[in-house]
Amino acid sequence: MKDIEGKTFEVVIVGSGPAGLTAALYAARADLNPIVFEGPEPGGQLMQTTDVENYPGYPEGVMGPKMMEDFRNQAQRFGADCRYGYVTDIDYEKRPYKVTVDEETTLFAKTIIISTGASAIWLDLPSEQRLRGKGVSACATCDGAFFRNEHVVIVGGGDTAMEEALFLTKFASKVTVIHRRDELRASKAMQNRAFENEKIEFMWDSELQEVLGDKVVHGVKVKNKKTDEITTLEDVTGVFIAIGHKPNTDLFKGVLTMDDVGYIQTKGQSTETDLPGIFASGDAMDPTYRQAVTAAGTGCRAALDAERFLADAEDTTKEAIAQAHWK
Repeated sequence: MKDIEGKTFEVVIVGSGPAGLTAALYAARADLNPIVFEGPEPGGQLMQTTDVENYPGYPEGVMGPKMMEDFRNQAQRFGADCRYGYVTDIDYEKRPYKVTVDEETTLFAKTIIISTGASAIWLDLPSEQRLRGKGVSACATCDGAFFRNEHVVIVGGGDTAMEEALFLTKFASKVTVIHRRDELRASKAMQNRAFENEKIEFMWDSELQEVLGDKVVHGVKVKNKKTDEITTLEDVTGVFIAIGHKPNTDLFKGVLTMDDVGYIQTKGQSTETDLPGIFASGDAMDPTYRQAVTAAGTGCRAALDAERFLADAEDTTKEAIAQAHWK
């Protein structure tokens, strides 16, 4: 990192999922020479995804890591500097912003695009982690179509869990909801829709104990919290965890406006944050859609917003110089 110590960049991009790499592509094509710090999980959540069949341009589907490699290569083709590195501190007091990478390298940014994404909250079961992408998922919209006419389970009891359970009924023959309480936390409307769907069954006061399978999921063990009874569902082929997501925005807490969960809030239809020259994109600011294609779209918007911001700042500087000259 010695080659960038103390340098000033037009655009610094924090994160390297679909949003960050799309922002890098657009910024690079605008000759803004962006630098991307890929963070602790280069490529984002898609690096844990097997087949991606819902991203335009891949008619036969694509492996998540391969898609992110394509994103990275395309951004680099136009001059984006993509580096392994973790932004550990930002001095927000003045522009250009002082950015510290890996707690030792410092550089300066005229604009910053936040694309740090969000992480699904998992149960931290060894079997769950082992079978992620092999039948275990945290995104029904992404992976539900792989389970046509099969029995799947979903863990959770909030609105997101019920939305995903209902979505899964379009494909699965049966959806079993595993919930640790004896009532749902979801809104009444969502509860009614779930209760009325004949494909959805509930296991109350229960916790997922183990996902069965070696290379792929072929069952689950569920424990009743009140009786300690273990039930094995041997025909389950898909497990969906829907207990929430956590945006990776701790670096910006207390500085940028966020919702109660930690998603960065932007101004109107733009990607602007509270601070001039700092923009947010992808799952770090989107609690609703959380799709690769929507993240890429906000990355594009953030790059365009940064480009306009820099152009306006340059025009202001030129005007100030001209006025000073004629005084």
